[in-house]
Amino acid sequence: MTGVPASAAGGSGAKPVRGGKLGTAAVNQASLWNIANILTMVRLLLVPGFVLLLFHNGGYDPAWRSFAWAAFAIAMITDLFDGHLARTYNLVTDFGKIADPIADKAIMGAALVSLSILGDLPWWITGVIIARELGITLMRFWVIRHAVIPASRGGKLKTLAQGTAVGMYVLALTGPLATLRFWVMMVAVVLTVVTGLDYVRQAVVLRRKGLAAERAAAAGRAAEAAEEALQTAAGTAVGAGAAAGVADVHGGVSDVRGGVADVRGAGTDVRGTAEARDAAEAER
Repeated sequence: MTGVPASAAGGSGAKPVRGGKLGTAAVNQASLWNIANILTMVRLLLVPGFVLLLFHNGGYDPAWRSFAWAAFAIAMITDLFDGHLARTYNLVTDFGKIADPIADKAIMGAALVSLSILGDLPWWITGVIIARELGITLMRFWVIRHAVIPASRGGKLKTLAQGTAVGMYVLALTGPLATLRFWVMMVAVVLTVVTGLDYVRQAVVLRRKGLAAERAAAAGRAAEAAEEALQTAAGTAVGAGAAAGVADVHGGVSDVRGGVADVRGAGTDVRGTAEARDAAEAER
C-alpha cells in the first residue's frame, strides 16, 4: 500500500530513461500491458483467491491458512515491486492510477474482515484501520485540486507494520508467537492512527495554502483587468483629443484657402477694372 500507481510502459518502443520523467505525450502512449500493470492485476486476482484459501475447510486448517498466507505475502510483495517499477521507469497509465490503490486496500481490507469474521482479530481493530484508509483516500480527493499529499516515511512504516501483523494473524500461530503478533498489531494500530492524524494536518494546511494562492491569483487577475481598462480608456481619450486637433487644423487650412481665393478674386476684379478704363481711354 505504497500509494504509488502502477503504470504502463511507453508504447513508442523507446527505451525508458531510468529515473527520468515522461511528458504528457509519452504518458498517453503508455501501453496497458506491461509488467507493472500485470503485477497490479495479479494482486487484484489474489484477493478472492486469498479469501477462499483462508476460509477453506472451516477457516482453521493450518495447512490452508499457510496457503492463504502465501497468497497474502505475494500480494504485498507485488505491491512493492509495481510501485518500485513505477517510480524507477516513470510508467504511468490511467488504469494504474485507479487500480493500484484499489488493489492495495482490497487485499488488506479482505484480510482484516476475514480474520474478524473468523474471530481471530477484534472488530474494533478492523474498523480503525479500514476507517483510516477510507478517510485518507477521501481526504486526498478533498485537496487534490490544490496539492497532492505525499507519502510519508511514517505511512510506509505503517504499511509494513500492518502487513507483518496481518500476515502473522493469517498463520495459525500459538504460544509466544501468538502473543507477539498481538503487540505487532498494536504497533500497527498506533502507527495507523498517528499517521492518519498527520495526513489530516497536512491536508488542512495544503488546502489553506491552495485557497490563499487562488485568492491571490484572482486578485492579481482583477488588478490586471482594471489596469487594462484604464489604459484603454486613456488611449481612447488621447485618440479623441488628437482627432479634434486635426479637425481644427483642417478647418484652419480651409479658412486660409478661402482667404487666398478671396484675394485672387479681388485681384481679378482689379484687373478687370483697369482693362475697362484703358479701353475707354482708347476710344477717346
